[in-house]
Amino acid sequence: MTTERTDTGLEIETALGEVLAHVRGETALPCRIVDDPTAERIVALRKRMKLSRIRFADRFGLDARAVQDWEQGRRVPDRAARVLLTVIDRDPEAVMRALAPPVD
Repeated sequence: MTTERTDTGLEIETALGEVLAHVRGETALPCRIVDDPTAERIVALRKRMKLSRIRFADRFGLDARAVQDWEQGRRVPDRAARVLLTVIDRDPEAVMRALAPPVD
C-alpha cells in the first residue's frame, strides 16, 4: 500500500468536496432537466416528420408499442427516452447518423 496521492484520488477528493458543499447548501451543482413530453407533443413530433408510428420507431430504434403507449398517454417515456425524443425533436439527422451502420 502506498501513501502517495494519485491523480485519480485527488479527483475523487475534489468531487466529494463538491458534493459536501452542495449538501450543505454552499454551492449549486449543474443539472439538466428534461421535460416529460406530453402525448400530444410526441404525436406532433412524429406527424411533423410524416412518419407512421412503426416507421418512427424503426427509424430511431424505439419500440413501436412504447411509442403507441406514450402517444395514448398510457405510459410516460423514461429519462433516456425523453432525452432521445428531445434530440429527435431538435436534430433528427444526428440520431439517424448515430444509428447508421458503420462505414468500413
